[in-house]
Amino acid sequence: MELQHINVKLYLEHSDKLNLGELVPVFHNWIQDQVCKELLIDVADYRHVHAGPGVVLIGDEGDYSVDNTDNRLGLRYNRKKVLPGSNPDRFAQALRASLEACERLESDERVNGNLRFGRRELKLFVNDRMLAPNVPETYKVVEGELRGFFREVMGTNDFVMQPEPDVRRLFGVEVKLSGSLDPAAVLRRLS
Repeated sequence: MELQHINVKLYLEHSDKLNLGELVPVFHNWIQDQVCKELLIDVADYRHVHAGPGVVLIGDEGDYSVDNTDNRLGLRYNRKKVLPGSNPDRFAQALRASLEACERLESDERVNGNLRFGRRELKLFVNDRMLAPNVPETYKVVEGELRGFFREVMGTNDFVMQPEPDVRRLFGVEVKLSGSLDPAAVLRRLS
């Protein structure tokens, strides 16, 4: 099964301290400076939508957002364009893009230290119901590939991977580590 349109969401810690409005000028600067590997185009502010997309940095190949889906704030990377390579290559690209964006946001002085991403949990999902319907058969086909990918990039076997149980939602997995993720080490393994 060839998966495309991979999304990764890394959850925020202490999200009550964050004012999403602070991200609008930050994302505009990302566009001006073209800080990501993808072409960045615009910023959309959806803060008014309950449990919605939040603030979205729209790109040509992928979007970045600090979204509040399921009432859980986090940084979401959404790969929109088809990417060549294997499934693990596409998992790696999405995880790398999201981790680099998280590091960039955490270190940005304009958010006054009010942004810290959790190091124990993430969600990887596929934004394409035709390629990857959220049924048990999809999980059976890609479970080994996902487990092998996370074992390699996390540098441990000490994690739990759960498929999305609600068939009305996109296919994906929640990954929970027993220890703390080291973003710099994961980025090294991804390069």
